[in-house]
Amino acid sequence: MATQEQNEWGRVDETGTVFVREAEGERAVGQYPDGTPEEALAYFTRKYHELAGQVTLLEQRVKNGAPAADVSKTIRTLSESIATANAVGDLPALHARVEALSGSVTKLTEKQSEEAKIALGEAIATRTALVVEAETLAAADPAKAQWKQVTAQMDEIFARWKAHQTDGPRLPKAEANELWKRFRAARSTIDTHRRAFFAELDTAHKQARAEKQALVDEAEALISQGADAIPTYRRLLDRWKAAGRAGKKFDDALWAKFKQAGDVLYSAKSEIDARDTVEFTANWELKKALLDEAEPLLTATDRAQAKKTLMSVQKRWDDIGKVPRDKIKVAEERLRKIETAVRKLDEDHWNKSNPERQERSEGFLGQLNDVIAKLEAELAAARTTGDAKKIAAAQDALDARKAWLSAVK
Repeated sequence: MATQEQNEWGRVDETGTVFVREAEGERAVGQYPDGTPEEALAYFTRKYHELAGQVTLLEQRVKNGAPAADVSKTIRTLSESIATANAVGDLPALHARVEALSGSVTKLTEKQSEEAKIALGEAIATRTALVVEAETLAAADPAKAQWKQVTAQMDEIFARWKAHQTDGPRLPKAEANELWKRFRAARSTIDTHRRAFFAELDTAHKQARAEKQALVDEAEALISQGADAIPTYRRLLDRWKAAGRAGKKFDDALWAKFKQAGDVLYSAKSEIDARDTVEFTANWELKKALLDEAEPLLTATDRAQAKKTLMSVQKRWDDIGKVPRDKIKVAEERLRKIETAVRKLDEDHWNKSNPERQERSEGFLGQLNDVIAKLEAELAAARTTGDAKKIAAAQDALDARKAWLSAVK
């Protein structure tokens, strides 16, 4: 290779050796024997640009807040690489840029240390809040707990705990262990209460199942008695409602058997009711006719005849028998109205003919008439004297006695 190639930062001699210019002088960085001097110089210049690219990338990482420890490590590596770099270019400038980054690392370290401290405090607070949520659930009255809901809540809290462990900052071992100990104790308490609840529930279900099976047996034994057993079946139904839950699967199956027995009883009653309806409807027609016959007694004045007629109606009424359920009230109300009218005739007659009452009435009337006569005399005297106050008092008293007289008569 007979010629030389050079630029501002390096050269290639006749042997193909490539040199880089530094403050201390030239330094051989390598050879490129299989190429021209231009190619050799270009090759080692590319090595410089690659190294410069790493410095630029590090500057960008520092600007973006990369972890200070990583930045420090990279600075050391780049500083060593630049010092011995087999590259052609402004290596002192690259070294200066890397040195400038060392000052930034100190500030970055302080900033990230403060941020890490804040993040750690927030992480401890978050983890503590999850512990408090779990402990609050564990402290609730297990007798009032909705365990499906409580379990879902605890699972959701635990999922947040695991996500925070994965994504959040690492807690100091002492704090992490203490919080986990509390969290695990709360989960254990909830699990213990849940198992106790379901064990007790299972016992209650077994008791209810046995009781309801016995009620099914009693209900099925009533079938042979037909409709007459319905009152007893209703009492069994009350006991069924008070027996509690036996678990959905068993409740549904046992209820189907219990209800089937009741359906048989009520079916027998329906057949009886159907027959009774035909008979009772005919009875209603007879009682309607009887009411039509008796209702003239509402305006009767002959007490003796009215009583005689009513007694006849009442006897025939009882002989006819029952009417449909929806007609009972109508029939009874019409008959009571007639009975009341006849009873009033009898009461009025007794009041008028009662000797004691007449004697009291006549004695009172006599006294009342005497008082009225006296008051009329007082009124006349007051008018003679013209005393308005006495006139008004006498008139008021006289009007009151006359009203009583009218009421008594």
